[in-house]
Amino acid sequence: MQSTPTALALIGLLLAAWVAGAAWLMIAAGARARRADAARKAARRMVRMIDESPAIPLIVRVDGRIEASERLAGWLGLSKLPQYLGDLGGSDSARGLSAEQLAELSANVLRTQKTATPFRMELTPPGSQRSLAVRGVLADPQVSPGGAALLWVFDFSESQGELARLRAEASRAKGDFAALVGLIEAAPLPMWFRGPDARLKLVNTSYVRAVGAESAEAVVEAQIELVEAVDGLTAAQVASQAAAANTPVERVVTATIGGQRRSLRVSDLPLGAEGVAGYAVDIEEMEEQARTFRAFREAQRQMLDQLSVGVAQFGPDRRLLSANQPFRRIFAMRPGATDGIEFERLLRESREAGRTPEVRDFPAWRAERTEWFGIGEAVEEAWPLNDGTHLRIVAQPMPDGGLVLIAEDRTESLALSATRDTLLRTRTATFDSLFEALAVFAPDGHMQLWNRRFGGAWGLDQDDLEGHPTADELVAKIAPRLEQPKQAKAIGDVVRGATLDRKQTGGRVALADGRTLEIAGVPLPDGNGLLTVLDITDSQNAEAALLERAEALEAADEVKTRFLANMSYEFRVPLTSIGGFAELLEAGVAGELSAQGREYVAAILESVHRLTDQVENVLALSQSEAGLLPLAKERLDLLPFVTQVVREREAAIVEAGLSLDLRGGGTSKVEADPRQLSRALGHLLDNAIAATPEGGKILVDLSRKKDGVRIVVSDNGRGMTADELRRAREGLRIGADGKPERRQGLGIPLATQLVEAHGGTLEIVSRRGEGTFATIHLP
Repeated sequence: MQSTPTALALIGLLLAAWVAGAAWLMIAAGARARRADAARKAARRMVRMIDESPAIPLIVRVDGRIEASERLAGWLGLSKLPQYLGDLGGSDSARGLSAEQLAELSANVLRTQKTATPFRMELTPPGSQRSLAVRGVLADPQVSPGGAALLWVFDFSESQGELARLRAEASRAKGDFAALVGLIEAAPLPMWFRGPDARLKLVNTSYVRAVGAESAEAVVEAQIELVEAVDGLTAAQVASQAAAANTPVERVVTATIGGQRRSLRVSDLPLGAEGVAGYAVDIEEMEEQARTFRAFREAQRQMLDQLSVGVAQFGPDRRLLSANQPFRRIFAMRPGATDGIEFERLLRESREAGRTPEVRDFPAWRAERTEWFGIGEAVEEAWPLNDGTHLRIVAQPMPDGGLVLIAEDRTESLALSATRDTLLRTRTATFDSLFEALAVFAPDGHMQLWNRRFGGAWGLDQDDLEGHPTADELVAKIAPRLEQPKQAKAIGDVVRGATLDRKQTGGRVALADGRTLEIAGVPLPDGNGLLTVLDITDSQNAEAALLERAEALEAADEVKTRFLANMSYEFRVPLTSIGGFAELLEAGVAGELSAQGREYVAAILESVHRLTDQVENVLALSQSEAGLLPLAKERLDLLPFVTQVVREREAAIVEAGLSLDLRGGGTSKVEADPRQLSRALGHLLDNAIAATPEGGKILVDLSRKKDGVRIVVSDNGRGMTADELRRAREGLRIGADGKPERRQGLGIPLATQLVEAHGGTLEIVSRRGEGTFATIHLP
């Protein structure tokens, strides 16, 4: 059969449609297969997710049958999940649910099935630590038609433990909060809390008392601040700044509490978004103690500056904290050096200034001194310096790790010690070399020191003095050697008087060997007593001889007095008679005399006059030396008196061709005997006239001094040598052969005696070829 093109086309179309349908069926079948496979995988994944989920679904049908995972059996402590709800109790009381739990669960399920009311309950299988939460609802008809109940069982054992722990912590926190609130309320310092707006929300009782309010509510309501504004910032503004910076702020301010200004340390503590807490600590006592401590430290430094001992304190960091002026002076610290210098540097600078000993290895020496900071006891050293200074260094470690360094300049002390040792040795040597016997007794009566002569004076051996015997023991040893042993008690009384009574006493004792000792007790400044013993045997004998001689001299003096009285009469009477008869002859009573006879009579009268003066001088000198010169003192105007004496020698001055200058101003009066004073002044003028050659000059000067009157008689004559002046002052002396020895005239010795009899002095200065200068001093 011959096919037409149209048929072929239709066949092709048919085949193509068939192929397309087959292909579509194949594709649809593959898609359904893939969807089925995906559904199976999703179901398995869902089942697995349900098995791994923290909750297990339990379906309870109307007839009581149950459907759930075997995991639920493990949670309930059952080996296998039963088919009915009533079998969840199990046969063993230690497995499954208890009867009460099962009854409650059954009732809740029944109510849900009937009324669709959800329920919640908790189950704890007996004998198990597992806690189960059950949430029941009416099951969706797609899940289980017919009014079944769907129960979700959650294992919240861990949550339950955490919840119990949280509840315990909450209870404990509540108790702690209550205790904290009570503590804050009972706290002795003001405390407060501010909200985020920096307004007061809570204050304690101490805050209320501090601001003097009635209650905490009144403080919060009125926003009464404890602290005043400082530098324009109120307490609330400072708290806001602390909250903004989220940093605690602490400051010291003053506030009025109880009518008194107190220093407070105020702290603001940010609490995040909750607000700012604050408290104030009263530090007034601490500030007062700090002020007291500062004052004490300043007083201590001032006191240390007054000491002669240098004191410096170093801190635990080995830096200088303080040093007084003596320490700075001893170690020659620079004027600009401030506190804080290190100990090692101080030693280095002191070494450069020559204030440390010379050592070979200075770094090692300095390291050894640095170890003073770590030792547990004080160290003392002696530092001899190059300039002869001796320092005593004491290093005292402090409990805080610091060090106190004490420096004492002992140069003078050592010098005094050396001087004291020398004095002690000198005293011992002096004691031993003295002629007197000496012993020093202590207040307790023991003999401390004695010289070598002491034992010999009493006839004691050195063995008797060894062991420093007491005064009573010494007296007992001396008593047998005394002429009268009872006198030994007087020796003990002398020692006791010098040591205990502090009185100087003395006496004499006679020894059996005929010697006489004079003893004296002298109290010493150190409390001891000195007993001096002197052998006066020879002086006693000499005293007896002197007494005999004194008696003889008294007798001789009486003879001398009678001799002078007789000589005054015997000399004057013949001279008066000779002068009288010569004057009668000159007057012509015996007849007219020739020229040669008148010359003889004139010579006799002149000789009588001169001899009369010499006799008067000898008698006056003898009486003066014997202390028998009579003085009739009266008030004299000195210038007229001296003028009269000078005028009496005017003829002799003119005859010798001399000039005389008399000087004197003002009024000078003295108490003196006119006759004797004129004789003394006349002898000086006569000597000046005799010693001055023609054309010479004599000066007489009167002047008033603070201690009396001065009369000067000077000349420019030939003068005298020192030996001639000495002989002139000695005048008439008795030679070794008992005969008078004429040295010079009697004028100067007599003038000296007469001036001294008036209580004055006569000074004579003379040089050969220059003249003589005589000065009379009268009171």
